[in-house]
Amino acid sequence: MKQVNIYTDGACRGNPGKGGYGVVLEYNGVEKELSAGYRLTTNNRMELMAAITGLSALKEPCEVTLYSDSKYVVDAVCKGWAEGWRKRGWRRADKQPALNPDLWERLLELLSVHKVTLVWVKGHAGHRYNERCDALATSAADGDVLLTDSIFENSEGAV
Repeated sequence: MKQVNIYTDGACRGNPGKGGYGVVLEYNGVEKELSAGYRLTTNNRMELMAAITGLSALKEPCEVTLYSDSKYVVDAVCKGWAEGWRKRGWRRADKQPALNPDLWERLLELLSVHKVTLVWVKGHAGHRYNERCDALATSAADGDVLLTDSIFENSEGAV
């Protein structure tokens, strides 16, 4: 299997508000950057979209180290919370609805295709790729071309 590093970050101007994600894929010393902005979303949705976008960019099953500064993403996968939410019909252990089930479903599907190790990195602490992903995410959120996060905007909690 090819070994790929994926670095991700999400950003939001207000929460909810305009948001964006940034991704850097690194394979054999070659880097590829991906980003997009949304007109109304949340920071957690952008963190999830970054991971989904990075994994979706892979054309074949790979061994991936995915770096994120999101405890929400890393802990929910590594501690088995997201799998538990899915098994309970997208309900948390306290019976409350799990947030972002549409994105969690997509991420869990991608995690089953690739051999993924998630690594939490402290955000805004000088990590080269985390800083680059943050710049991509914030630039996308501040951009003129913003996509619609239709599932979020059509959900009950949307502003």
